[in-house]
Amino acid sequence: MKTFERPIPGQSLTVEPKSQPYERPPEITDPIEALDVHMDNLSEPGAMEDALHILEYGIDLVSLVEGVLRSAVMEGVHSVDVSLIIAPAIHEFIKNFADEVGVDYEEGFENKDQEKALAYRRDVEAARKMLAEVKDEEEPNRDPLPVMVEEEQEPVQEEPVKTGLMARM
Repeated sequence: MKTFERPIPGQSLTVEPKSQPYERPPEITDPIEALDVHMDNLSEPGAMEDALHILEYGIDLVSLVEGVLRSAVMEGVHSVDVSLIIAPAIHEFIKNFADEVGVDYEEGFENKDQEKALAYRRDVEAARKMLAEVKDEEEPNRDPLPVMVEEEQEPVQEEPVKTGLMARM
């Protein structure tokens, strides 16, 4: 695709209304029927292999399920509301299949930043405990390092800096 072969801004406003599948009423409104359609599609030869390959590639399970459901909404199969209702069932179906086959995947519910922050806090607490244990194990008869006390010096008064329009440089 060349750089200039893109839709012109506002071009979608010149298209016949309801010409896209997602602009029309969905084909299926019952969540049970929509779930059956998705289960049939995932049961087709090669469909689950593709899904597992995507999981192995590094895409998390939540994103995969969202992509499948979003595609069905764009094709006019069902509405977004139905997607929200059937998403957990499809998620569990693919998850169970991946677990049976032994595919290593990320589920997508984890918050990596939160996990890193929690691990950091655990490490800090472990370090504090170790330092406290080291201080307790030190010999009590041993004198700590002598503390050097600096003698107080009289502060040196500086001349005020003259600033302004007429000040000499």
